[in-house]
Amino acid sequence: MTATDIHSRPARHFNLGRHMNELSLLAAIIVLYIVFASTAQGFLTVYNQVNILRDAATIGIAAWAVTLIIISGEIDVSTGPMVAFISVILAFMLQWGWPTIPAIGVALLVGALLGGTAGALRAFFDVPSFVATLGLWSALRGSALFFTDALPVSIGRNSIVDALDRPILGLPPAAIIMLVLFAVFWFVSKKTAFGRSVYAVGGNPQAAFLSGINVRRIRVMVFVLGGLMAAISGLLLLSRLGSGNATAASGLEFDVIAAVVVGGTALSGGRGSMLGTMLGVLAITLIGNGLILLGINPFVQEVVRGVIIVGAVLVNMYAIRRGQAGRG
Repeated sequence: MTATDIHSRPARHFNLGRHMNELSLLAAIIVLYIVFASTAQGFLTVYNQVNILRDAATIGIAAWAVTLIIISGEIDVSTGPMVAFISVILAFMLQWGWPTIPAIGVALLVGALLGGTAGALRAFFDVPSFVATLGLWSALRGSALFFTDALPVSIGRNSIVDALDRPILGLPPAAIIMLVLFAVFWFVSKKTAFGRSVYAVGGNPQAAFLSGINVRRIRVMVFVLGGLMAAISGLLLLSRLGSGNATAASGLEFDVIAAVVVGGTALSGGRGSMLGTMLGVLAITLIGNGLILLGINPFVQEVVRGVIIVGAVLVNMYAIRRGQAGRG
């Protein structure tokens, strides 16, 4: 979907060119499954597939909101430290004897406020979103490390938090939450005035303002959603580790941004889709999982992942241009 699509009549038939990005990603995922199934022992086991879903949730939940942020023409590099920071403050609240549900509510509120702060800096003070979220990245990581001395903050047994990591019909709850949130964000981006406004602001903020869209409100709201999704990821991280950890989720922001960009969302704003991000999340997760099973050196993994991601983006850009040329 692009900013200009919101002014055009929706197509009633399947347009192959419009979906070239998603189709090329789907083909890449099939190739990854074939390659890793034939080279990595245990890749196709049920246990590993569940692990892939759980890892995908860690990236995906944050990626849904970051997709809207990038479509609006902004960027958020604070996701990883925010996830770790929220897991730490939630662990401290539970250690101090806070009731679980209010503690979770406060953690989600803190995440939304932190995201809203970055959005307000962009919307009202014209601070570039990269600078605002880079400041958050440093402040949140440093604060979490300072308050914990870089040590895990254990919460002991907690029935509600433990339930968030207990499989439901064989599926990790994090994966179910990821899929539910995907449906919500897909609906918001496709079917609501807010979603259409995000595309319009990312495509041309001046034109969006002249057409009556409150550009500042849209910019603040997408970052509030980004902070809220990071807080949910922090809660799920706490349930998975059984502790708040300031060093956790290191580099998560790069995986999230890579998944969104690989999914076809333009860094310049105004174009992208939740389905593309979903496929991008799956591709990034598969690459990481397969390389670990193959026993590739961790440092070499970073190199291989970088090369594959850049290659995937180039292939997607080519596919998108072919699709646009076909429509033209």
